[in-house]
Amino acid sequence: MTSGNFTPEPSYRLADLCVLTDLPVRTVRYYVQIGLVDRPQGETRAARYGAAHLEQLLLIKKWSAAGVSLERIRELLHGEPAPVGPRRQAGTVEVRSHLLLADGLELVIEAEQAGLSPEQMRRLCREVIAAYARVRGGNEQETTGDDQKG
Repeated sequence: MTSGNFTPEPSYRLADLCVLTDLPVRTVRYYVQIGLVDRPQGETRAARYGAAHLEQLLLIKKWSAAGVSLERIRELLHGEPAPVGPRRQAGTVEVRSHLLLADGLELVIEAEQAGLSPEQMRRLCREVIAAYARVRGGNEQETTGDDQKG
């Protein structure tokens, strides 16, 4: 039984899809390659993309613009709830260390969130300070495992 109201799903060439999403061809191909976007129907120039591809790309673009990582976007596209970033409850305490290296250069570290022990935190700070001193001093020689001091 056929119906006169049947509307076929839209089908786009890659170039058309890129215009609709305002994304470069290379980016869309990359998203397909890493599995963020479903593979198109067909191959090469005959490949066709549908409404689901358009929706996936628009969501990826929206979440990327909001600063969401591609790994998190992958999780969101595969059905996980959509909160962007961890929610913090009122009354929680966060401890952050601010390592001031120079005017305009500060490193902010949440050791607990980063999974660093106090000793690892101290070591990280020493290493960052030493690296900054090398860069600031103009020492162009790369540090290798053999010449590091323990």
